[in-house]
Amino acid sequence: MGGSIPMTREAYQRKRDEVEHMEKVQMPEIAEKIATAREEGDLKENAEYHAQREAQGMLQAKINQIKGDLSRAQIIDMSNVPKDEVAFGATVKVLDLDFDDEEEMTLVGSGDEDYDAGKYLITSPIGQGLLGKKVGEEVEIEVPSGTLKFKVLEIRYE
Repeated sequence: MGGSIPMTREAYQRKRDEVEHMEKVQMPEIAEKIATAREEGDLKENAEYHAQREAQGMLQAKINQIKGDLSRAQIIDMSNVPKDEVAFGATVKVLDLDFDDEEEMTLVGSGDEDYDAGKYLITSPIGQGLLGKKVGEEVEIEVPSGTLKFKVLEIRYE
């Protein structure tokens, strides 16, 4: 799990806030439910106790994963991003050369991805394939389902 994770300052702060909420609100709630379930007697057959212990473990795993992402975060300063090529934060209009179909995607960092809204991780195969390309360039990108062929039509930063 190496490498830096590019993200905006806003995404970084959202993730920090999420961890804080999990640690200060959700974990104590689960601990309280575990204590209540423990008071009900025999722990071997206490389904509520086991369910809350499992929930506690899953929440701790999520906290650890987000903290790991935060420790590898690379905050991107958008004022230093080249505007004539595809880079972090770019909204790219491409022509799918196989389907003669135009698509638009924005390359974002961890915490901002939303594939249904066209926001792709810069670290995804598509993000990495488009990185550094300029208007007019064609690119072939290997993805799990095959090869995508795009022509870059427009690059803009908002």
